[in-house]
Amino acid sequence: MMEARAVKSVADAKAIVEERGLTHVKVGLFDNDGIMRGKYMSKAKFFASLEKGFSFCDVVLGWDAKDQLYDNTRYTGWHTGYPDAPVRILPHTCRNVLDEEGMLLFIAEFTGVAEAVCPRGVLRRVLAKAEALGFEVQAALEYEFFLFRETPHSAREKGFRNLQTVTPDWFGYSMIRNSVYSELYHDILAMGQIMDFPIEGIHSETGPGVIEAAITVDQAEAAADKAALFKTYMKVLAQRRNLLATFMAKWSMDYPGQSGHIHISLQHKNGQSAFYGASQTHGMSTIQRQFLAGQQRLMPEFLCMIAPTINSYTRMVPGFWAPTHATWGIENRTTALRVIPGNETSQRIEYRLGAADANPYLALAAAVASGLYGIMNQWQPLDAVTGNAYDQPQPAELALPATLWEAAQRFRASDAARSLLGEAFVEHFAATREWEEREFRKQVTDWELARYFEII
Repeated sequence: MMEARAVKSVADAKAIVEERGLTHVKVGLFDNDGIMRGKYMSKAKFFASLEKGFSFCDVVLGWDAKDQLYDNTRYTGWHTGYPDAPVRILPHTCRNVLDEEGMLLFIAEFTGVAEAVCPRGVLRRVLAKAEALGFEVQAALEYEFFLFRETPHSAREKGFRNLQTVTPDWFGYSMIRNSVYSELYHDILAMGQIMDFPIEGIHSETGPGVIEAAITVDQAEAAADKAALFKTYMKVLAQRRNLLATFMAKWSMDYPGQSGHIHISLQHKNGQSAFYGASQTHGMSTIQRQFLAGQQRLMPEFLCMIAPTINSYTRMVPGFWAPTHATWGIENRTTALRVIPGNETSQRIEYRLGAADANPYLALAAAVASGLYGIMNQWQPLDAVTGNAYDQPQPAELALPATLWEAAQRFRASDAARSLLGEAFVEHFAATREWEEREFRKQVTDWELARYFEII
């Protein structure tokens, strides 16, 4: 019996569908915000699509997380009539599906003109640059998410207020919590095995109902697939158990924000670590220092790929485990970039600025592309921060944009972004972030009502 993860080719994909006697399979792709959009597809359509591709309405690259149509993008819009765009199915992404016995899932991606703005395509182009420089990128993402005893209906009926978390109080790394709720933890671990995004570690985090899951390291493209699928199916698992999971960067100002930290290392093509220098201080090779320098210098310009929502910027406040400047340090969790000394297999950089609400493909593309740019230009990082980075003045050039609008303007003006990611993507994604800010400005918040309604 063929295993889903043994599928590598078109022939394999057809064979496993026949072997399982499936009449339909699931096919999905990821939009600008990392949301999986897809459908059940008949066997006949799937087989034909494996050979020749299929068409998918390009509106999924032309609307926001609430299916509202952008009015400011060039790639697609009312001016194009929202035509179909070509899509290819990726046989090697075949997976079993949570709670759907025998069903198979395949990831797809846009091709043709749409490939220039397709998030997965952006990451693949960045990884091709790494390969051209002689490197393979290894990555692992870890996510914090809150779980509630709510449903999509009940949360809306309550206006997203007074929501009941699965567990109370602040109790990070609690053996009590993961034992009392062992069935839930086991379900999450089993899902990771079933769908091939194995969990290296999972534990309760600081805050009521919050869990952190670290996905096992892999080659970067596969790591992004695994992260995107984890976010999607963690929500599925929760809702099928009458729970609700959120990956918002910060759902309440009473609690810390939710991270999506990214661990990255480079290997030479012979398999040796490009980051590890046994005789160097903290084991940091010249390549690692240059890569770090690129990440540091370009972080303010690439921020909207890492912090892509209005809500992202509520997380970046001093003292709540999210950085406000593009700082770095050795084993320092108050900095934006944490160098983790180790050996040939463990020397790496943790991109701690990453938030749970980011599109995994774009967050990883930004973290890798900026580092490669540092290598290409032989940059050196500024001095490492020791101690509490929040309490120390930092150079003005390391300050991060404070709003999504400002971040979008920095991104649009970035020569490095245009060089690394392509003109079409920079224009498209900057416009989508500007739209997000404009949509927010149409709203009247609870804070404004409480502050101004009677008194002003």
